[in-house]
Amino acid sequence: MKKTISITAFNEAGVLSRICTVFSSRGFNIDSIAVGPTETTGISRITIVLPGNDQVLDQVIKQLNKLIQIIQVKDTTDTPCVERELMLIQVEACQKTRPEIIEIAQIFRAKIVDISDKSIMMEITGDPGKTVVIQELLKKYVVLKIARTGKIVLERDLGINTEYLKTL
Repeated sequence: MKKTISITAFNEAGVLSRICTVFSSRGFNIDSIAVGPTETTGISRITIVLPGNDQVLDQVIKQLNKLIQIIQVKDTTDTPCVERELMLIQVEACQKTRPEIIEIAQIFRAKIVDISDKSIMMEITGDPGKTVVIQELLKKYVVLKIARTGKIVLERDLGINTEYLKTL
C-alpha cells in the first residue's frame, strides 16, 4: 500500500539529506518526493510517497519528528486532499500517428509543449491516476522520454473527499 506524508520544514542546507537518511537508515524506500517553498519565506513543503503499512508509517513519522528542522509531519494518505502531479512525455510521432497522439492529448487536456518532424512532447498535469492512464495509452507508440515531478498535496479546507464522490 502507498502512503503519503506531507512535511513542513525550515529551508536550511542539509534538511532534505537528513530526511532521506531517516528512510535509508531503516531500509525504507521512497516512491516519490517533491519539495518546494511554501507561502512562508524560509519554510518548505515536502511530499513523500512511500510503500508500506501503518506500522512503517508511524515509525517514519516518529523519526522525522525528532529532527530539529521539522515543523510538522502529517499522514495525508486518507485525508481529503487535492493531489497533483506533472509529467512531461515525449512520443515518437510520424505523419500517420501524429493525429492519434494529438487526439489523446486533447482528451486528457494535455498541453503540447514541443513538436518536431519526429516527435511530440506534451505536459500533463492532474491527479496521479491521470498521468498513469495517459502514459499507459501512449505505450502503443514509441515513448522516447518521460519526466515526472512526483505527487504534491494540499488538504481541503472543507474536508470533502472527492474520491468518495467519484463512487456515487
